[in-house]
Amino acid sequence: MTEHKKKYWREKVTAEITLSHVQAFAQEMGTDFTEEQVAAFLNENGLAQGLWVHMMRAGEQYIKASLKPDAVVLPQDLRTVAQTATIH
Repeated sequence: MTEHKKKYWREKVTAEITLSHVQAFAQEMGTDFTEEQVAAFLNENGLAQGLWVHMMRAGEQYIKASLKPDAVVLPQDLRTVAQTATIH
């Protein structure tokens, strides 16, 4: 295997939205929820499963768009923001 920058080398990518993320999203929308309320919200009527399916489809679309020869690559500052928001 070629030597890769260990910080960025991945065999797989795992994305998650935690209770803390949902609480932050709710606060941005002007609503406060406890962790218990957020957990109930995510587990209501299959919302968490639907969210997972949506994230997988979005990831698939992003990868396919990135594989196109004329794909637009995100500027480094946008990639850093996205990475910071998703990696904990």
